[in-house]
Amino acid sequence: MSFPNIPNVTPSIDIDREDVINLLLASIAFEELGLAHIINAEAEKIQAVLGTLPGSGVVAKNICDLMDVNDSVNKTLKTALKTQMLLQFKLEDVLDIPPSQNS
Repeated sequence: MSFPNIPNVTPSIDIDREDVINLLLASIAFEELGLAHIINAEAEKIQAVLGTLPGSGVVAKNICDLMDVNDSVNKTLKTALKTQMLLQFKLEDVLDIPPSQNS
């Protein structure tokens, strides 16, 4: 077995303070968007098993199936909430960055 060849990469990135803050805010926004998609998917999962999602042929056959889906959605939403809290901390940290002294 041989080792992979990793090229010597020396990136030169030239961004200023304002660009860094904007990139941090954009990354938080994209993570929030991803969480919104996850929450929407979980809502559609519940609609599907209840039979209220148009075009879905998946319906729970008994209460145990409903409870299993509910537990699954609950776990996923708890994880999303934890991520949301971390994103809130990140946002607060970005907003607390003091203004540049060179302005």
